[in-house]
Amino acid sequence: MVRGEALSAYRVLLRATRKTFAGDTLMLKGSALEVRKKFEENRHVNSETEIRKLLEEAKEASHFITAMIVQAKLNSDSGGYEVKPSKEHAGATLELPSEEIIRRSG
Repeated sequence: MVRGEALSAYRVLLRATRKTFAGDTLMLKGSALEVRKKFEENRHVNSETEIRKLLEEAKEASHFITAMIVQAKLNSDSGGYEVKPSKEHAGATLELPSEEIIRRSG
């Protein structure tokens, strides 16, 4: 039963990253590797309490990725970046990085 829940949590996290980082190959690969790494690190956890805690953390991470991260996209017409929050971001406070920070990270 717990194995099924872990697999489900893993899939939900991957779906969240695919949706949030759609079109950004670097972030898609990096986030998928990070999710896999975290699950692999905890593969041998046997304590029911610890497993429940890890499943809750995975659920929270999925929610955070979906509701709190918005991918900025380059507008080829203006040369600037645009952020288009979706309905999942309703009620969230968006903190926008400066153009300089975005350029340095790209």
